[in-house]
Amino acid sequence: MLLKALILSTLSSTSPYWQNGHVCFMRKRKCLKAIDLFAGVGGSSAGARAAGIRVVGAVDLWEVAESNYKENFPEVTFFRSRCEQVDLDHLKQKIGHVDLILASPECTSHTCAKGSARRSEKSRETAFQVLNFAAALNPRWIVVENVVHMRKWKRFDGWIRKIQSLGYQVTQQVINSADHGVAQSRRRLFLLCDRTRKPAKIKPTKKTSKFASKIVDSNGHYAFSPLRTEKRANATLERAERAIKALGKKKPFLLVYYGSDAAGGWQKLQRPLRTITTVDRFAYVRPCKDGHEMRMLQVPELKAAMGFPAKHKLSYGTRRDQIKLLGNAVCPPVMEAAIRSLLRNSK
Repeated sequence: MLLKALILSTLSSTSPYWQNGHVCFMRKRKCLKAIDLFAGVGGSSAGARAAGIRVVGAVDLWEVAESNYKENFPEVTFFRSRCEQVDLDHLKQKIGHVDLILASPECTSHTCAKGSARRSEKSRETAFQVLNFAAALNPRWIVVENVVHMRKWKRFDGWIRKIQSLGYQVTQQVINSADHGVAQSRRRLFLLCDRTRKPAKIKPTKKTSKFASKIVDSNGHYAFSPLRTEKRANATLERAERAIKALGKKKPFLLVYYGSDAAGGWQKLQRPLRTITTVDRFAYVRPCKDGHEMRMLQVPELKAAMGFPAKHKLSYGTRRDQIKLLGNAVCPPVMEAAIRSLLRNSK
């Protein structure tokens, strides 16, 4: 009788377990489901999938994002629309209940990369769509990702209070992707929201960083051009000269084309890549018999530097479109770590 009681007690537990690659709860035999807002190329969805979550819905306006997303997540119901234009009643009928909302609202008007250009409050207000979806879908958890500068938004504190007014406890944390096995130093703000308890902070999953050298294809698959040509910009040559002076003439390096750069516009390969943005930013420079030659980093290299699985495809859009998708994406290993942290503390 005692053994029977112990078995029944175990079966009635709500602790998460794995079934067919998804996280499920024993009591209801229900696998956890998520929706990905501002889904882009699917970085958050890839992280959720790796954490055992079944993504059932995704929303994004850009047709190129939809095509690439569907190629990687054909089982997910995709809504090509602005979040504010989605019929939430229809969405609920299509995807049913969800346990988790993943959201990366527009960041362009928060980021310092915009420089002195005028900010769009309409763009910033896309963050409030998280509230609308949460009120309609009533999930236990929400994970919001954005640039660190979002905290300087004058409505940020009020937005957090509105999330809390829906019954969520919120933990804010700035996370560097390099702490989670990604060959890129990418600091992003994560908000972990839980209706039941205060979310714990996410712990680093890797003790050592992965270097940019791990993602650079040095096997000759891409064409190079001479570093020193009449058409090369003086600023580019000056950055290269600083690197050569520091490293010597026999070591390869990366040029960093723009952004605040205390390293003088270049970086070593023996450190994580600087933050990937939505446009070409990095060139690989190596010594050759005539001096040095260079090329821009290519989409497969940038995809690897974002931490996407090798099998994740980017088949649609121009090269520029694909780089934009990657620059706007969430690093899958970081989202995986965030979700696992929420589940680990869900008992």
